[in-house]
Amino acid sequence: MESAGDSTSPHVHAQRPGADTALPAAGVAAATALAVAGVLYNSWVLEAVLPTGLDPRHAYVSELYATGQPFRRIFGTAEVICAVLLGWGAWRSRAGWASSRTEAGGWWALVGFAVWSLADVAVPMGCAPSAEDGCRAVHPWHTVTSALVHLCLFASMALLVTAARRGRRGLEPVGRWGPWLLGGALVSALGTVGALLGLAGWHGVAQRVHLLLVGLWFLLLAGAVARDGHRWVSRTGTPSG
Repeated sequence: MESAGDSTSPHVHAQRPGADTALPAAGVAAATALAVAGVLYNSWVLEAVLPTGLDPRHAYVSELYATGQPFRRIFGTAEVICAVLLGWGAWRSRAGWASSRTEAGGWWALVGFAVWSLADVAVPMGCAPSAEDGCRAVHPWHTVTSALVHLCLFASMALLVTAARRGRRGLEPVGRWGPWLLGGALVSALGTVGALLGLAGWHGVAQRVHLLLVGLWFLLLAGAVARDGHRWVSRTGTPSG
């Protein structure tokens, strides 16, 4: 017969010191991955010091790693590292922190964002339309992967903001600032489609504003995960709610 203080109790084993520190450490790692991804997502700022030959006012950021561009490996590699960190951070946050199906869906959408971002790099633009005569802005596979990236992005924002607005503790900053970032990201994304419709000009500015807002979204999520990492728990089932 076990005594109340018997260390062989399953509940006591679940609270051993090693377990207490492992999950918060995982939360810090996930938050760090999300934060670094938020910075790398705006690696396009390097065009300020690299002679890319593109005019940022009228060039898509994807043109920086289009086939034949001089710094395509630098910008493409930054995109890949960003996607890997973001995907891992989102997956880890879902596994250790999500408390509802809505929130879990938001993190899964971010994983999808990362996967399609990798595809975006794997099927780059074949040329830079803003700098090369005869180069069309629509590159079928790249346009499809970019559309899926944005679909997953806005799904993640909508779901995680919804979870936060329903009173999810720890996501208060997401509920406060997320709607503003969602609205701004959506409007700026719409400002980038002109070139795809043959209305070239200034879409580069709209896209760079969009990327800055998305980077802030990743940093907002990183901050929420980091500040509330002590709430992480071990889950073997699916969150409810």
